[in-house]
Amino acid sequence: MPEGDVVFRTAARLRAALVGKDLTRSDFRVPRYATVDLVGQRVDSVGSYGKHLFIRTLDVTIHTHLRMDGEWRIFHCGQRWTKPRVSARLVLATDEVEAVGFSLGTVEVLRGADEHTAIDHLGPDLLGPGWDAAEAVRRLSAAPDRAIGLALLDQRNLAGIGNIYRSEVCYLRRVHPATPVGVVPDLPALVDEAHRVLTAAAHQPPWRPLVYRRTHRPCQRCGTALLARLLEPTGADADRIDQRERGIYFCPRCQPAPSA
Repeated sequence: MPEGDVVFRTAARLRAALVGKDLTRSDFRVPRYATVDLVGQRVDSVGSYGKHLFIRTLDVTIHTHLRMDGEWRIFHCGQRWTKPRVSARLVLATDEVEAVGFSLGTVEVLRGADEHTAIDHLGPDLLGPGWDAAEAVRRLSAAPDRAIGLALLDQRNLAGIGNIYRSEVCYLRRVHPATPVGVVPDLPALVDEAHRVLTAAAHQPPWRPLVYRRTHRPCQRCGTALLARLLEPTGADADRIDQRERGIYFCPRCQPAPSA
């Protein structure tokens, strides 16, 4: 699943292509919005919050979420698309370019005044100008028995982290992902690490993983073979977290398992 850094860079590309331009075509390939016509409207801004992306005109906000497989690509008008046309869910065109959202998990059109409803439930945005580390720590600390590897995935605590960066952050802080939040040695430092890592990935790509998808390769600190395990959720987490998101990567020596 694309994480906050990917969405942040996607917003920057769409901003450069669309902001200040009048739309000459809008094609919503979502039944609920099939009749929406934004031709003639000017794109005022494009922004992101965690994994959510917003394209704004004077009248409406287009809210999209990439989910597992979504992607935005930009083409010159007349250029052949590089992904199957059947997977396009939204097309926004100007005189010069076509911005095409492929396999988007969420597409909705909101009144500008209602944009907040898409993100009111989320924690602080790791890549936003209003990043609030103390609030992120407060939200994480509200469930001290929850595994930190699961808590970091919960966008209600802090927005933007997915499976890649939860593995990376836990590794950098030498914290086993199954460690309960309440016994993480320095939770504020871990939150600061998350902010540092995601900011670096967003502004200085590509991020070169230290542990993610490096199973059986040597740890860059101690040489121990890295492991991948399913971090099995319990209670409410069992219903909330997708099986594909549970695999987490770590060093068994640098990140010792918490005591029972």
